[in-house]
Amino acid sequence: MAEGNIPFELQGKEQSVNIDSTLSDTSFTSFDTKATKRLLRKIDLALIPFLSLLYLLSFLDRTNIGNARLAHLEESLHMRGLQYNNALAIFFPFYVAAEVPSNLMMKATRPSVWIPFIMVMWSIMCIVMGLVKNYGGLMAARAALGLAEGGLFPGVTFYITMWYRRHECGFRMSIFFSAATAAGAFGGLLARGIAEIDKVAGLRAWQWIFILEGIATFVIACIAFFVMHDYPSTAKFLSASEKEEVSRRLELDRSSLADEFSMQYAMDALKDWRIWMNCIITVGIFTPLYSISLFLPTIVRGLGYKDNLAQLMTVPPYVVACVFCISCGYVADKYRQRGIFQIAMTLLAITGFVMLLVSENLQIKYAGTFLAASGIYANVPQCTAWNGNNVGGSTKRSVGMAMQVGIGNLGGTISAYIFLPKDAPHYRRGHGALVGFCTMACLLSVLMTVLLRKENAKRDRENKKPEEYTTEEKLAERHLGDRASFFRYTV
Repeated sequence: MAEGNIPFELQGKEQSVNIDSTLSDTSFTSFDTKATKRLLRKIDLALIPFLSLLYLLSFLDRTNIGNARLAHLEESLHMRGLQYNNALAIFFPFYVAAEVPSNLMMKATRPSVWIPFIMVMWSIMCIVMGLVKNYGGLMAARAALGLAEGGLFPGVTFYITMWYRRHECGFRMSIFFSAATAAGAFGGLLARGIAEIDKVAGLRAWQWIFILEGIATFVIACIAFFVMHDYPSTAKFLSASEKEEVSRRLELDRSSLADEFSMQYAMDALKDWRIWMNCIITVGIFTPLYSISLFLPTIVRGLGYKDNLAQLMTVPPYVVACVFCISCGYVADKYRQRGIFQIAMTLLAITGFVMLLVSENLQIKYAGTFLAASGIYANVPQCTAWNGNNVGGSTKRSVGMAMQVGIGNLGGTISAYIFLPKDAPHYRRGHGALVGFCTMACLLSVLMTVLLRKENAKRDRENKKPEEYTTEEKLAERHLGDRASFFRYTV
């Protein structure tokens, strides 16, 4: 549900509006541009690195099964046929089911309590995966892992929006999500190192991968109980004037549209074609995302690399993808454009998958993994932010984003069956399917961009410019959300 709180953007210049009388004039005048930048840097340093670490651990613990496979997981548990694929797929229904209840619990408690708590739960499940003795045990542990991990992404997404204005969140989301690429790179390096302790204490290397990474998450979870900040109003690292300035900026940024709960706003989300189109686009992006995350070690091994070398060869594509993810988020925020960057990154991913599909040259196929990973990973924060940018009103946005992420995560279940054992080592059907998913996402992104540009042009013709509206005029239309005449879609 909290994914729906990813803020939206209005195109054009920021407008000057009357500041609420409850906010002091002193707080407004004492923070000029340089002071505001210093404040944002202070918040960034206090929040973003640690939140990124949490997501790195989350993504590592859900995808390390791909590394464990190279360390002979299937042989040890006597898994055959599609049993490995089933173990991947069972994670996602439980992951999706946990999102909304977890957010409700975080609101009922506090971020500094709930997020570390669910981390402790999934760290235990990760350790348990290293102790299972058969296929049934692995399935149960993977289901429980999904249930425990489901709350982190929506919880942190909501948490970020409590600190930053709308046009400041996209770049922070990109940095946060880039931890997923770091998890892929770190996972390959760690798995290669752990391979050296195979059969130590009677445990195989694949067991040590789960156990050691689970222990690392448990340690960080315990630290999180003491170092996480809840909200700006209670943050000890902010002075009284800084707390007031954060509150002032957020109120100025979000007070124009309705924030109260109403079932009508929820129904508006269910009837909005833009949200449904974004849901389909997200399936086209999330399916390749999870396919790469879960199967890159397998794909690289299919290129002819041995198990230990294959672990190491998965690292470089993730490093490059991390650079693309952060850079794309920064530039998109700077220019307040989403569609054009999403289209470009999807074309990049298509190019990579086509290289894997049609080429017989191993170097070209390996280069394709770089392009595919870079294009897909950069688009995850892009597509999430784009939907949030264009849904007005917090309740509608909450429902709309919950729809997007919930339906998009169906791509995780689909991805579990993209690369089948019978298609090894080239997996041409799998790569062909991912080309199809990316093409669908690209075409719909082009269509969405064109339609949103037309709607903005229509509103420009029929209404005055957004910056010309007074606060009173905006408040009169606050219940209309993104249908308000002063609202302009991010394209």
